[in-house]
Amino acid sequence: AGSCVGVFSKEGVVLAAEKKVTSKLLEVSEASEKMYIIDKHISCAVAGITADANILINQARMAAQRYRYAHQEPIPVEYLMQLVCDTKQGYTQFGGLRPFGVSFLFAGWDRHYGFQLYQSDPSGNYGGWKATAIGSNSNAA
Repeated sequence: AGSCVGVFSKEGVVLAAEKKVTSKLLEVSEASEKMYIIDKHISCAVAGITADANILINQARMAAQRYRYAHQEPIPVEYLMQLVCDTKQGYTQFGGLRPFGVSFLFAGWDRHYGFQLYQSDPSGNYGGWKATAIGSNSNAA
């Protein structure tokens, strides 16, 4: 998996992802497999197993829509991050379930805290950052 970088400022959040070319024989796709839109105000970058990420992204999208329907306002960024990480942590706790092998950078805005950047790791831990990187060679980034 390539690296993903997130940088936070008062004016916004920037997410960037490295696109790895696995083979010169493969045709390069236009769409990115590392950047996703969760809701109108939240997007994320992914590093890790793409299939695991797709499952969690779909759950996050459903949670965001359920919250919008129930409360008539967008879901807070940290609350969505907490829901996703609770799911990830649950899969590390119980026997017979393979943990999700994916890290996320969630970037978003809400009316209470403004712009926010969160990083989560495969174990379900998450935290807010001003700048961070995930994926291969994230320490060098």
